[in-house]
Amino acid sequence: MKVLFEQQAPLAPSTRRLLRIGQLGYLALFLLIPAWVLWLSPPELGSSRVLLALLWGPLWLPLKGIWQGKAYTFAWANFIVMIYFVHGLTHMWVSGGMAFYLALAEVLFASLMFYGCTYYARDRGKELGLKIPKLKDDPVGR
Repeated sequence: MKVLFEQQAPLAPSTRRLLRIGQLGYLALFLLIPAWVLWLSPPELGSSRVLLALLWGPLWLPLKGIWQGKAYTFAWANFIVMIYFVHGLTHMWVSGGMAFYLALAEVLFASLMFYGCTYYARDRGKELGLKIPKLKDDPVGR
């Protein structure tokens, strides 16, 4: 029943724009990571396949929900995108050349995804009538 309700609630143009920003950042990260690890700047030490599994694996978790525009998936995907934000900042600090620019792209894409996911989840949640109760209204906290 909840799925039917989500499909019936119309998307406001601003919410649709946030959805596209979040999806764009996600897709860009999804494509950047394997290109970086396998072709553009493979690791000098260790296995590129192990690194690919560690970096690309978490991006597969929210794939279906991001594709379908599920507000809940966009909310928890923010925890995953922080991996890429920190990874990119770290590489920008220690790397030069191609790896620096790839890391810069990673930080940009992670920021896009974070921005889109955060505000899409908030606005879509409001459109669907979903909300987290305030602490003062929580009967368990009393």
